[in-house]
Amino acid sequence: MFYAVWLEGQLVWNIPLLTGLICIAVLYGCLVTFYTNIKIYHKQPLLFFLCLGILYVTLGSPLSTLSHLSFSFHMMQMSILYFIIPPLFLLGIPESFPKILKGINKLFLPPLVALYTFAVLFLMYHLPIVLTFLSKNSFVHNGYLVLLFIMALSMWCPIVKDRNKPFALLSGLLLMPACILFIITGFIGGLNNPFLAQMTANLCISPSAISSLHILPPPFNTGLDQIMAGILMIVMHKFALILTVRFGKKVHVQEWGRMG
Repeated sequence: MFYAVWLEGQLVWNIPLLTGLICIAVLYGCLVTFYTNIKIYHKQPLLFFLCLGILYVTLGSPLSTLSHLSFSFHMMQMSILYFIIPPLFLLGIPESFPKILKGINKLFLPPLVALYTFAVLFLMYHLPIVLTFLSKNSFVHNGYLVLLFIMALSMWCPIVKDRNKPFALLSGLLLMPACILFIITGFIGGLNNPFLAQMTANLCISPSAISSLHILPPPFNTGLDQIMAGILMIVMHKFALILTVRFGKKVHVQEWGRMG
């Protein structure tokens, strides 16, 4: 199934990203050890390390190539990046970290503004003209994704810290148009996959490599693929909300119990 992760005969691993994430993990471990009463094996550090691990698998491992082969795999990657990783990251940050670390919050937009901005940018990202443009400009594309991630961190703060259910409901409603876009376009014939087109143009994977993979069955890269992508996004967002609220309760209870 995973022969698609081969690039001209070799597995692609993002070593610079792995190095950066290891440095972040070491820095986090030092801060937890010297500035909190939390042990590395407690729930919050484990959630943070899990966040880093999922981030690497999603962006830096050979499996990330699959996100270019179909819209459903692409939407799974996007959902993990913006619905799974941000709450795990925030849940892994202890309240007792130094105040200087909390000053990072000033770099973010207010949560409600971030939510509306994220919803608009996320919808625009999946418009055919925007998606095609970004697929041809890697620097702009990466900048766009980073901006989305920053907005995602801001919009998840009220859900993680305050377990704000009305805000969580609003987030689901505002993200619905992007899901509906995929579902509707799937029913009316579907969109061309610009990322797959770029790979066949030797920007990511050579045409010979693509033609020799044969890993995706007929439902993929069709109208059904896009319908699956829209439904997948709805399910994963709901799943992330449920897990965030449940983990949030346990994490805050345990942390305040240790501080008491």
